[in-house]
Amino acid sequence: MRRYTVLALLAAAVVSTGGRAVAHHAFASTYMEDRQVSVEGDVIQLVYRNPHALLHVVARDRARQGQKWTVEWESRGALDHQGVTPITLKAGDRVVITGNPSRDSADHWMRAQRIVRPSDGWRWI
Repeated sequence: MRRYTVLALLAAAVVSTGGRAVAHHAFASTYMEDRQVSVEGDVIQLVYRNPHALLHVVARDRARQGQKWTVEWESRGALDHQGVTPITLKAGDRVVITGNPSRDSADHWMRAQRIVRPSDGWRWI
C-alpha cells in the first residue's frame, strides 16, 4: 500500500509542476506565432530581468509618428548564457527587431525572434 501512495504522490508532483511550466510558456495565447513583423527604431530602455527581459523601442510608423514597442525577450539567465548583458543594448542604439506580434496589434508588443544593431553588426538570433 505504501508503494502506491508514494507513486501517487510522485505522479501528482510531476503533473502539477508540468502544468505550470506549460502555462507560463503559452506564447501562442499572447502572440501570433504564425506571423512575423519587423520594426526599426531606437532603444529607450532594456529591462534586464526575469521571467523575461523587456526591450522598449520607439519606431516610426508609415505616417512618421513615433510608436513605442515593447519587445519580450528571453529570460535573464538565458541571455546571460548567450553573452547578452544589461549594457549590451543602451538607450539610443538603433535596432532592427523581428518577432511575433501580439494578438492585439494596438498593443505594439512582440516576442523577439531576431535583434540586429546595424551600427556594428551585433545580432541576436
